[in-house]
Amino acid sequence: MGRERDNMPFSRVKAMKILIIDDEKEMIESERALLERPEYELHAALGGIEALARLESEHFDLLLLDMKMPDLDGFQLLDILSDRWPDIQVIVVSGEDSFDAVSHALHRGANDFIKKPYAPKELITIVENAYQRWKLEGINARISQHIRESEKLHRFIVDHSPDFIYVLDHEGKFIYVNDRVKPMLGYEKEDLIGQHFSVLLSEEDLDKFSYFVAERRTGERMTRNVEIRLRRKPDEERRDDRYRDFENDMIPIELNAMGVYNEESDENVPGEKGFHGTYGVARDISERKSAEATIQYQAYHDLLTGLPNRALLEDRIRVAVMQSKRIKTMVAVLFLDLDAFKKINDSLGHSIGDSFLKAMANRLKACLREGDTLARFGGDEFVVVLPYARNEANVSLVAEKLLSQLRKPVEIDGQELFVTGSIGIALCPGDGQTMDDLIKHADIAMYAAKAAGKNCFHYCSEAMNAKHVNHLSMEQGLHRALKNNELLIEYQPQVDIESYQIVAMEALLRWEHPDYGRLSPSEFIPLAEESGLIIQIGEWVIIEACRQIREWRDMGRQDIRVSVNLSALQLHQENIVETVQQALQKAQLPGDALEIELTESVLMQDMDDAKRKLDRLNATGVKVAIDDFGTGYSSLAYIHELPVHTLKIDQGFVQRMNRNAADNSVIAAIIAMAEGLNLDLIAEGVETEEQLQQLKEMGCKNMQGFLYSRPLPKQAAAELLAANDEDARFRVIQSVAG
Repeated sequence: MGRERDNMPFSRVKAMKILIIDDEKEMIESERALLERPEYELHAALGGIEALARLESEHFDLLLLDMKMPDLDGFQLLDILSDRWPDIQVIVVSGEDSFDAVSHALHRGANDFIKKPYAPKELITIVENAYQRWKLEGINARISQHIRESEKLHRFIVDHSPDFIYVLDHEGKFIYVNDRVKPMLGYEKEDLIGQHFSVLLSEEDLDKFSYFVAERRTGERMTRNVEIRLRRKPDEERRDDRYRDFENDMIPIELNAMGVYNEESDENVPGEKGFHGTYGVARDISERKSAEATIQYQAYHDLLTGLPNRALLEDRIRVAVMQSKRIKTMVAVLFLDLDAFKKINDSLGHSIGDSFLKAMANRLKACLREGDTLARFGGDEFVVVLPYARNEANVSLVAEKLLSQLRKPVEIDGQELFVTGSIGIALCPGDGQTMDDLIKHADIAMYAAKAAGKNCFHYCSEAMNAKHVNHLSMEQGLHRALKNNELLIEYQPQVDIESYQIVAMEALLRWEHPDYGRLSPSEFIPLAEESGLIIQIGEWVIIEACRQIREWRDMGRQDIRVSVNLSALQLHQENIVETVQQALQKAQLPGDALEIELTESVLMQDMDDAKRKLDRLNATGVKVAIDDFGTGYSSLAYIHELPVHTLKIDQGFVQRMNRNAADNSVIAAIIAMAEGLNLDLIAEGVETEEQLQQLKEMGCKNMQGFLYSRPLPKQAAAELLAANDEDARFRVIQSVAG
């Protein structure tokens, strides 16, 4: 749709806007010279395309239109005008005056027709006629507007008929009330006629109403609104139950009034010439006030438990801190988190979980004094504010009381449910004087309580806060690491024990931290998993590993395979299979070029989901290895059920081979198991010739460890793969180690 035409008739008070459209500048200047008058605002467009652009951006009242133009002729423009701007007047100025040309122009919406060359007087007269039509349209529009305003007033009366409508004389006495007065206030109409409006007002509202009416009496005629309360008739049995229970028998109303005047009257009313009285509407706003009260309550309370929410909590803490400064007392903020509540929600459903939270809120509230605050902070988190706390011993007593209540079972729908709680405590002024600071420090202390085994409370300390700040700094740094290309992959060879030939590489993630230098996975992967960044990081590792495999295969190592570690979060992502497949496709690799390494604990978190995902990966050729085998569940059942190709003996067993016979037995059992199940086997962490010899004697075929090579940068790994003999490979490894 194009630009809508301006529908404001009152804008036609100065000049009519005329657009002269012709492809000849001389014709435009000729017409402009003839029409130069104050009543006309002249504009020009050189051709139809320019004219259409002008029409799109601004409104014109009259067009002087040439018919023969090369880009967009007059007939085409008339068709567009009739469709989009039919109310614009058009005078055709054309060199062709045949009957067909004139007829076609008029049928397409033209208002008049002038033949070129035109007589100047003819052009001036026809445009003057168009101007007169334009003025008449403006007059008609103003009349229509006046009628609409009149109708609006009548609609106002009809629309407000359910309200209490009244008319007061110049003294403020009722001379008319409508039928609504009976159900709303309990009065018969006859009870109020002749009475002053003040009989319905409380003393508190008299001054407000008197000022309100005075505005009407001193010449202010516009409608104004004011909120006051009206008195119902005492002891009156009213039909409408909405009005039964308002305090002090008063109804909140919105009063709308307008002064009534007679402009032409010479009659002098005492005090105000021409003032006859006041017309008004009293609208019951009981429901609105009730809704406002509800909204106000909901804005500051948790809808599930009815406890104060964060907004009200902030106010309570602010007030408590102000009072503590004045009377030199302490404020304690306790951050409470329910341990294992998620299990209740997940296993029994949110309805049971909600009922449990409500029951727990009531139980915790009963532990506190009047003046203390229990707020729901979100989910299964609560905050307690103790103003006027005397000392830490007193606060500890309250914390233990809360924990004691949490330990008791809660019965919901015949089921006994058990949880415990972890509480962190921050004290004002020592730990902060704002809600943000106190909550932050109490939250840090709460996590310390969880780390200490849960079901206990901890006070915030400087060391705790420093650890939290460092944790947060590392997390923010990890976000930046993704953007700033600070992450890199090193590759550690997996070699055949007999031939020392490289059979595969393991991709090992590193972080080149700008402040702390190179960090190993153990220093940041737990943080990445906790923050969820492991998903993005893991996807990057898979893509980069596939890209590197492609590069090595292009240089001649068509058999090379790379193994990549997956965390539990990655494995249980819905799109993990698609992520791996897309990375392989992008690098134009077969599935067996990539191996996925998983620990036993990752697999056991959700065996069904793990099997489903690994079966799909296996179908594309991707290999699966169990990392750190022997340290976890080591169940033959899951090894048999899952598409496992490789077992990796944990380096802890390898490094204790010479010190602990039991570890040797475990290794021997794993080797036998792998042979029996026809699985590949790799011993991790091989660092000495003695370890290598023992593994060889036990029948282990492959190994990985510092004895052969440390993890290598990708360039060194490429050189190692390209080396033709053992001496060349040794030189590469030594150059990196040196």
